[in-house]
Amino acid sequence: MNPPPWGDGGIRIGVFLLAAGFPGRSHGEVLSATVNAAVAAERAGFDDVWFAEHHFMSYGVCPSATTLAGYVLGRTERVVVGTAVSVLSTHHPVALAEQTALLDLVSSGRFHLGVGRGGPWVDLEVFGTGLARYETAFAESLDLLLAALTGEHISADGPTYAFREVPMVPRTRGVPPVTVACTSANSVALAAERGLPMLLGMHIDDDGKRGMLDAYAAARPAAASRDHIAAVVAHVADTRAEAQRLLRAELPRWLGPGLAGYVPVDGRPRTPRDAEEYAGFLCGIHPVGTPDDCLKTMVTTVERTGVRHLILMVEGGGDLVRTEQNITRLGAEVLPRLRTWFGR
Repeated sequence: MNPPPWGDGGIRIGVFLLAAGFPGRSHGEVLSATVNAAVAAERAGFDDVWFAEHHFMSYGVCPSATTLAGYVLGRTERVVVGTAVSVLSTHHPVALAEQTALLDLVSSGRFHLGVGRGGPWVDLEVFGTGLARYETAFAESLDLLLAALTGEHISADGPTYAFREVPMVPRTRGVPPVTVACTSANSVALAAERGLPMLLGMHIDDDGKRGMLDAYAAARPAAASRDHIAAVVAHVADTRAEAQRLLRAELPRWLGPGLAGYVPVDGRPRTPRDAEEYAGFLCGIHPVGTPDDCLKTMVTTVERTGVRHLILMVEGGGDLVRTEQNITRLGAEVLPRLRTWFGR
């Protein structure tokens, strides 16, 4: 294989932190470890750090990705810090736009907002937004968010939001970047119609990602794919067997109770994925192995999909020491070679 002639800036690599609630760790320990991992990622040379947001479950114990992003922006100097994602079904889009503008200004443009539709979970009941915010109002919420980020004033007269015109304060110098998490044909079409890049999840393989990118391109032929982002699981060890053995042992301890935390608000039937089977699937499609294995898998993902921005879920080892060691080794033994390969 020959590296493609993309030139400078041909690839970006970040770290994706779920604040994964592995059994036996307090919530405080998990969140402290997440912050430390973000700082370690900057030290290791990564381009960006991304935080997930979840409610009422151990899958992730961070309930506000923007709050954690703001704290980490104050602890770092160089990396872009993003949300992957802030869930629009449980946020008011204008309030989220205000938070985005605030973080954009105080960080000198280092904040990147990722948003998603979320799911039909009990969060909708607890926060009073209701099932309709998930089922029918995502497009309206997204458009209101974008209008609030781009206009000096904002008003609404829609089925979900209706309010008089108010000034947007604070105002950003430009328009902060916004990415949309896409898991369905509808969300792909929505992102394409608005010209927004997609965030593609770690639950699908390269062929699945390529299919979503093809659907995006069909809906918006003139759009380039350079800004799309793909999440992948990444763990490096001295041998492939060692890396996969560790993740196959550790991931189910988190995935089992974590995935069971997704409780539908309306009682619709739901069968969680088998944790051990899912762990094996993730190990099989993602960069889990030696530095050479990780490099080869990431190069293959970029070349098959065309996505040039990967964010690496690095918490699969199950504790702070392993996570920081993983970040350090990926930064030292994989990241420079990957950037050289793609001409950065």
